[in-house]
Amino acid sequence: MKLKDIQKIFVEKGIGVDPRGADIVEMDLLKRKEEYDALSDKKKENYDMESLTNPYYDSRILYGDENTEVKTVMVGIDIETQELLLAKHLISLGVKIDLIIAHHPEGYAYSTFYGVIGMQTDILNKQGIPVNITEKIVSERMREVQRSVLPQNNERIYDAAKLLNIPLMTAHSVADNHVASFLQKEIDTLNPVYLKEIVELLNKYPEYQHSAKIGHAPFILSGSDYSRCGKVFVDMTGGTEGPIESFEKLEVAGVGTIVAMHLSPKGVKEAEKHHLNIVLAGHISSDNLGLNLLFDKLESKSTEKLEFVECSGFRRFRR
Repeated sequence: MKLKDIQKIFVEKGIGVDPRGADIVEMDLLKRKEEYDALSDKKKENYDMESLTNPYYDSRILYGDENTEVKTVMVGIDIETQELLLAKHLISLGVKIDLIIAHHPEGYAYSTFYGVIGMQTDILNKQGIPVNITEKIVSERMREVQRSVLPQNNERIYDAAKLLNIPLMTAHSVADNHVASFLQKEIDTLNPVYLKEIVELLNKYPEYQHSAKIGHAPFILSGSDYSRCGKVFVDMTGGTEGPIESFEKLEVAGVGTIVAMHLSPKGVKEAEKHHLNIVLAGHISSDNLGLNLLFDKLESKSTEKLEFVECSGFRRFRR
């Protein structure tokens, strides 16, 4: 399978399970096209053309020939220069590595990933918060993240991949969409009464079982085993942790429990203030689940199974 085909499938499958719905994604892409058409020829020269067909700024090919044939991929949750050097060393030892896939965005995918946070506007709206409110609280969160990204040296990983001549791509929201949609569907089908039922469900999946073995089992952060769930919102995609200002609105909208990868101490206090139960599924384990669901779909499109080199917290579990 060629590198460009992998990217195409990632985007296609990411859209297919986008919690906003395909119609909202299409509307977003049409808006970008209108904005592009309105630009002067000079401004169009530096426009991010891929963003007209790929709604996920954080899921990109960072370096490599798009026609590279890929049979073996090295995958890590976080890929930095040390992982690239590790890959080069493994290659020197005879290990075949055609491509490295990072989950968390790096390079250009990191410097622009604040744009993905806009997804949260429609995700929160689907939970019952009026869209005029979600637009305002999410736009402020986007500006906050953009300001934090601006001073970073975002080209280090790209430069390392180029110097070592190792193809590199990121798969962030395209994977996070999978874990969010999958767990929301599973929990909705279960229709749990108590929080402990959500934890028991999570512990059925190999990614969470593996995480539990190394001391990172899913747990109830706010509430108790027999706290009643109410309406459950799986909040695991949209670039980064959502704005805590939404918690008050979620309470009003009738959400009783949030299932998340992680939550800041400030977010925990805000959730407790608004009587929200919190189940933390786990960060790296949830990232693994999203990636594995995505890779299952990728392999279904290939004539042969890909070979995976696991690193940086990634573990391949096929379904």
